[in-house]
Amino acid sequence: MDWAPLILTFKLALVTTIILVIISVPLAYKLAYSKSTAKPFVEALVSMPLVLPPTVLGFYLLLLLSPSSGIGAWLNDTLGLQLIFSFPGLVLASVIYSLPFMVHPIQSGFTQVPTSIVEAAYVLGKDKWETLIHVILPNMKPSIITGVVLSFAHTIGEFGVVLMIGGNIPGETKVASIAIYDEVEALNYGVANTYSMILFAISFSILLFVYWFNGKRFMSFWK
Repeated sequence: MDWAPLILTFKLALVTTIILVIISVPLAYKLAYSKSTAKPFVEALVSMPLVLPPTVLGFYLLLLLSPSSGIGAWLNDTLGLQLIFSFPGLVLASVIYSLPFMVHPIQSGFTQVPTSIVEAAYVLGKDKWETLIHVILPNMKPSIITGVVLSFAHTIGEFGVVLMIGGNIPGETKVASIAIYDEVEALNYGVANTYSMILFAISFSILLFVYWFNGKRFMSFWK
């Protein structure tokens, strides 16, 4: 069995999750506390990957980032960046596709932080940034951890978007889900089963950790 697709899959999931944490915390903060009339529009846009077929999202990203499009040509000519059929393209597509799995738990966490402790922080002289870092974020760690593990697990299982943007280049864009498809087409069910069992075990372990961690905190609350 070739381990390269699995290594590439976990590398993609790790890079995607790190980027999602960086962009999702401020985005979720804005969505949680904003009263703008544009908020429903932004929320719908963030949630689109939940209901949109992955191939549809991948198809439009393919058109948008293609060297024949304006944006794709500008990226290629100005920055020398070729996103289609490359690892950076996979990362961009994965960030967009897994965005709601990070934003929704963190947004929910922001709304569940009691306003009393936020107001107490302001009364004690802390500004908004200090309150966010030292008061709000520490009180919503379960939501952040849930977002991180769900985004990581979701990225591991991507297929449609990955295939449309990355294709099937060994060592470059061939992740585990694509390798499973290839092995099934070649009637190598044993190898496909090995890939599938590894992904199944890791995904189950990740979800088990989330439920165990949140359940443990729930039980501690009642003790």
